[in-house]
Amino acid sequence: MAEHNALGKTGEMVAEAYLIEKGYTIRERNWYSAHKELDIIAEHEGWIIVVEVKTRTGYTWEPPEDAVNKIKIDRIVKSANHYICLHQIDAPVRFDVISVVSENGHWILEHFEDAFLAPYK
Repeated sequence: MAEHNALGKTGEMVAEAYLIEKGYTIRERNWYSAHKELDIIAEHEGWIIVVEVKTRTGYTWEPPEDAVNKIKIDRIVKSANHYICLHQIDAPVRFDVISVVSENGHWILEHFEDAFLAPYK
């Protein structure tokens, strides 16, 4: 596995542990829909939470959460819609972003709840 892929998987595990600690129930991790992946699908307080995890080493570039652009949002929303239809889910959906940064051997995590809305088309 490429080093950046291993870093991303580790970041997802850190984010998943954080969500579990906060009382979220993890429904899926790395769920695929037509070559598009949802990092984490969770449930919390009656909501379905679709979580995009962005992991980096240090802060030398843009903040990880800034990598969730319009194209990425469109892919996430389409995949989430597929998941919801496939599982016949009748619950509100929220889109979160979790930024995970490895800095001096420590993980720094930032959770952006309700980070974006599904674009209207």
